Amino acid sequence: MDVGFLSSDLFTFGLIPVLIFLARICDVSIGTIRYIMISRGFKFIAPVFGFFEVTIWLLAIGQVMANITNPICYIAYGAGFAAGTYIGMELEERMKLGMAIIRLITPLPTEDFIARLRQYGYGVTNITAQGANGEVTIIFMVVKRAKIPHLAILIRDFNPHAFYTIEDVRSASEGIYPIEDKNNPFSIFKRPFLFIGKRK
Repeated sequence: MDVGFLSSDLFTFGLIPVLIFLARICDVSIGTIRYIMISRGFKFIAPVFGFFEVTIWLLAIGQVMANITNPICYIAYGAGFAAGTYIGMELEERMKLGMAIIRLITPLPTEDFIARLRQYGYGVTNITAQGANGEVTIIFMVVKRAKIPHLAILIRDFNPHAFYTIEDVRSASEGIYPIEDKNNPFSIFKRPFLFIGKRK
């Protein structure tokens, strides 16, 4: 590369801040996913992400220190952190890692709804309980997070005003789950989440 370009204002105040911004997006996005993987029990993949995260961070902070009198580099560093956090959360949402427990409470008859859920391959546990206004049925399901949108549609079809909660599950040893979607490009990241499942 031309020495004159490396010492030019375009390189110092233009290209360097852009590279710092992009590097921060990469390392913070990877860090966000790594943290979520740790919380979900993906202990074998998380260290690999950690290696790339800290390596990219070192490159970014090295350029900031090398251009310590350039305020644009500080702005690029902070903006990259903010953008990387958002992008990391978006990536994790699309990857839909891990499991979740869905708890549905309803006073309506549930026999047909439960039969429909089992028809789709979901494992359902239901109990009768006493609510504020009388008897209710509580339905529990442990599902892969990728299946939550489909379940939400089924629940709305059953009762548009249904009360249900969703909580993350760190691990599940056994259960009944719908057949895996092999076309999911992120399925490789789900393999370390070990469990023994019964499938229809």
